[in-house]
Amino acid sequence: MDELIEYAPDLLAGFAENLKLSAVCGVLSLIFGTILVGIRVSPTPVLRAAGTTYVNIARNTPLTLVLAFSSLGLSDQIGLIFSDEPSTNGFWLVVLGLTAYTSTFVCEALRAGINTVPFGQAEAARAIGLTFLQSLTLIILPQAFRAVIAPLGNVMIAMIKNTTVAIAAGYLADVAFVMKDTFDTTGVSIPIFLGIVVAFMVVVLPIGFLTGWLAKRLAVAR
Repeated sequence: MDELIEYAPDLLAGFAENLKLSAVCGVLSLIFGTILVGIRVSPTPVLRAAGTTYVNIARNTPLTLVLAFSSLGLSDQIGLIFSDEPSTNGFWLVVLGLTAYTSTFVCEALRAGINTVPFGQAEAARAIGLTFLQSLTLIILPQAFRAVIAPLGNVMIAMIKNTTVAIAAGYLADVAFVMKDTFDTTGVSIPIFLGIVVAFMVVVLPIGFLTGWLAKRLAVAR
């Protein structure tokens, strides 16, 4: 028990790193996913094809491979360096890989929301002279977001849990690596494991309840 108390600050610091990764990747994934869905539904065939290709490849590639490519491919081979500090560089490599992966799921959730918007609204927008970008941002996307609040919440929950494989990009400060190191040092596993499970549940369960409530509260009446 004394050993667990001794390593508790390290475990809490590791969990805080996962929360920081989740916050940064969540915001960036929503931004890039929104841009990506605009490309996916663009009236330009080349853009649609490029967006579709990227989404299909990224969504069907295991996340560990995406993160490994960020580290071994982009950083080690191509020389993409965010910082001379290894920990900071590893953090942003995880952000890059996890955002590239999660944004495709955000994109597909939003595309499903766009499909719920009556086609006549897009036709009416064109009739009054709005461009594709104007109709998308002013009319279609606001309704699409309201229609897929719960699915987007599920994507964010999955993304938070996915931060536990950050070690695949060489990031050694997340809670999964600290937990393994603590296992090896103390020989205690089950109490630590259960504690980390409870910590993640404390974070993800409120998100699920909140997005479920918002989905009902902000549902678009058809």
